[in-house]
Amino acid sequence: MIEYLLIALTPLFGGLIYGVQRVVKARMQNRVGPPILQPFYDMFKLLDKEVMIINNYHIIFAIMHLLTLWIVVAFVILGKSLLYVIFLHLLSSIFVVLAGYSVKSIYSHMGSNRELLSIVAYEPILILVAVGFYMVNGSFDIETIRSNPSTIASMIALFVAFLLTMPIKLKLSPFDATEAHQEIVGGVEVEYSGVFFEILYMAKWIEYVFIYLLLILFAGDNYFIAFGLFAIVFLALNLVDNATARVRIDSLVKIVLGFGLFLSIVNLIGLHYV
Repeated sequence: MIEYLLIALTPLFGGLIYGVQRVVKARMQNRVGPPILQPFYDMFKLLDKEVMIINNYHIIFAIMHLLTLWIVVAFVILGKSLLYVIFLHLLSSIFVVLAGYSVKSIYSHMGSNRELLSIVAYEPILILVAVGFYMVNGSFDIETIRSNPSTIASMIALFVAFLLTMPIKLKLSPFDATEAHQEIVGGVEVEYSGVFFEILYMAKWIEYVFIYLLLILFAGDNYFIAFGLFAIVFLALNLVDNATARVRIDSLVKIVLGFGLFLSIVNLIGLHYV
């Protein structure tokens, strides 16, 4: 019963994480910043905005992106197979790519192109992370992974590779090239308005929950390590976001796929011979 309540409240948790992030970033920049609940205020404002529908596919893909992400988080909370989770997450990303291609805006197409390249960068690493969990725990089931001791010591290189993927999914520097407001006016989001932009906005919150749920899998059954990982990585990501400039999309792929894939393979080889 508690699991289903957590699933239902996923957008609320994601909005709170996003709100706290905005406050933390403001403090790091010596600004007062918005209140923690500002994301929810923004959502209510979006409901009053005029809705412009480009075509039905544009809307359908956005809704499917949100629903698939929500199912992904539900699978994680319910302890389903990590492989199913990763492939469903890939499907949710494909939906947002198709949404960008479904309109004629050049900025939307550029956003979809960059989303595809970012998928090329992070998806192999997520799959190898799942393989690493299997080699350590003997199962892809998230429930089994959560019931065993922490794997961060034996999967440290895979953990670092996973950290490289987090800024991509959270749209943080230096790997926020898929959004890049200064260059492509927000990427695939550019043609959305009103309640349909709110759908993508809420999907972003759910993405936050998903990424941090994957992060704390490295803590296993140790809640102290899980909280420590969340707090340290949360602060570190925002510090890096404030201190670095965006890299080009080709550099993103080279850094994340090249270095991350190397670390992942080395770690898997080590697990095989241990």
